[in-house]
Amino acid sequence: MQKPFKFDDLFIYDLANNHQGDVEHAAAIIRALGEVTADAGVRAALKFQFRHLDTFIHPDYVARTDLKFIKRFNETRLALDEFAKLAALIREQGMLTMCTPFDEASVEAICDMGLDIIKVASCSADDRPLLERIARVNKPVVVSTAGLRIEEIDWLVNFLESEGANFALMHCVAEYPTQDDRLQINQIEFLRNRYRTVSIGWSTHEDPNNTDAIKLAYAKGARLFERHVGLSTGRYTLNGYSSTPEQIAAWFASWKSAKGMLGPGERMPSSPFERSTLKELKRGVYARRPLQKGEPIRREDVFFAMPVQDEQLISGQWRPGMTAPTDIAVNAPLPDSMSTQNLSDEQLVYQIMLQVRAMLNKANIHINEDSSIEISHHYGLRRFREYGAVIVTCINRSYAKKLVIQLPRQKHPYHFHKQKEETFQLLDGDMEIVKNGERITLRPGDTFLVEPNAWHKFHTLDGAIVEEISTTHYDNDSFYEDSQIAKKARHERKTQVDNWLDYFRSRHAL
Repeated sequence: MQKPFKFDDLFIYDLANNHQGDVEHAAAIIRALGEVTADAGVRAALKFQFRHLDTFIHPDYVARTDLKFIKRFNETRLALDEFAKLAALIREQGMLTMCTPFDEASVEAICDMGLDIIKVASCSADDRPLLERIARVNKPVVVSTAGLRIEEIDWLVNFLESEGANFALMHCVAEYPTQDDRLQINQIEFLRNRYRTVSIGWSTHEDPNNTDAIKLAYAKGARLFERHVGLSTGRYTLNGYSSTPEQIAAWFASWKSAKGMLGPGERMPSSPFERSTLKELKRGVYARRPLQKGEPIRREDVFFAMPVQDEQLISGQWRPGMTAPTDIAVNAPLPDSMSTQNLSDEQLVYQIMLQVRAMLNKANIHINEDSSIEISHHYGLRRFREYGAVIVTCINRSYAKKLVIQLPRQKHPYHFHKQKEETFQLLDGDMEIVKNGERITLRPGDTFLVEPNAWHKFHTLDGAIVEEISTTHYDNDSFYEDSQIAKKARHERKTQVDNWLDYFRSRHAL
């Protein structure tokens, strides 16, 4: 199994036949692109195209000049030792080496030359003999998908995953150049949603002066990019879809602009400036009447108004039942130290359920409305985020189906069942299970069998959603190693939650 290759933020320069069969011209292109790459501070690979022309072209057609591509390939032929010298120059310029093979002999040449990455052109993405050979060489693979039907891409992804290949897919339109209304950039998002574990990129052939398209492609989720490259000289003219080094520099600038505007993919803390600006527009909590220290505060005892004072409780932090930490005069601000007062059990449950709902939404998992929900908190609700799980029972007959949901960094302690046999399948996130002292790490899709009387515990780092299929569940069939848990009655370590939708409808005020 090859080491994982980082495809994200990789830029691919396709030299194709723009070397014109001239080694010095190819070297000039490589040097110019090396300089642009270094200036931009990006990670790039320069790509050759290999065809073993003596066998790639049928012998009856090898001398034909009326067939455009055969004529072009013959006129721009370079020897493998010349490519090897160019590959050494690419590495000197701080770039990765890459190549598109169009036949099996070219795959062998890539391996002999020790090139870093293999590219599969769109025209070869359904070439099974070639793909089988590529899958065996243990190199990162990037595949373009122009012209493929969706069932052909499904087959391609399944084949490469089954072969253990480390690969990325490229949305591509094989029209040279591609007009703006033919770019189909939405396909990037479509591929990302369909193949969630695969890096998706964009192999592009639009006008090289179009620097808006890469912004859209990045926004839709493309994380690696490919362009044809070359140089225009007095001797050689560049085609309408290949970029000069100067156009590549502008392309990079546009990508960096898009990346900056979009920001990170995960929610992060707001800046002090943003928080300060918003605070000026918020309402603070003020006493409507004099309040005495230790007095429970009702809604009618306070009012909300701007401006917010320093160290004042804001309206969004207010909860009925808070107690006054000191005497508070009429119209005086309530202190923000009150925000750390203990939440009620009901408020804790509501926060837990909100986070569980968000995890299910993110994973696009839906549950039946009549499912039963319980919060399993082995050491009490106050320690739930350390130990516990939310268990959604969808079906419980002679067979049972549950969802077991753990928040980030939660643990579920050692226990066993005398009657129930259960199989876990990790649907989303990460999970490590220990059964009878043996540690197993699950990846999404993995299943794990737990037989009756088998000790097992599990935990997660970033959160987990697990489907549990089992024989009938019985409430008195869980036996814990820790005596602190074992001696508790079931209602002391479980909190039942209402019907899923009714629960959230009835608790907007919490």
